[in-house]
Amino acid sequence: MAASERVASDLIAQIRSSTGLSQAELSRRAGMPSSVLSAYEHGRRQPSVAALARIASGAGLELEIVPATDQASAEHAGELLSQVLDLAGSMPYRPRPTLEYPPLIRLRS
Repeated sequence: MAASERVASDLIAQIRSSTGLSQAELSRRAGMPSSVLSAYEHGRRQPSVAALARIASGAGLELEIVPATDQASAEHAGELLSQVLDLAGSMPYRPRPTLEYPPLIRLRS
């Protein structure tokens, strides 16, 4: 099982261990069959976000989804920005000609 597939099962195991609830009690409080909770916890099934929220709520917790901050992605974005700025700085400066727009209204005397 890939690490990304273990996130939900690890979260459920952490919820149970931190609250001291058995699978049977947590499944009862979450309003789902214990076989379903067991399948989630052992990685045989992947729960939806709504199911994870019900499980957390059943344990008296609140599930909060926040964006992940990946340090490698932030560093890569910084490197790309630096490269773009270096490239822009190395380009020759060419002033743009002045654009003349026709008047929208002509006044007659």
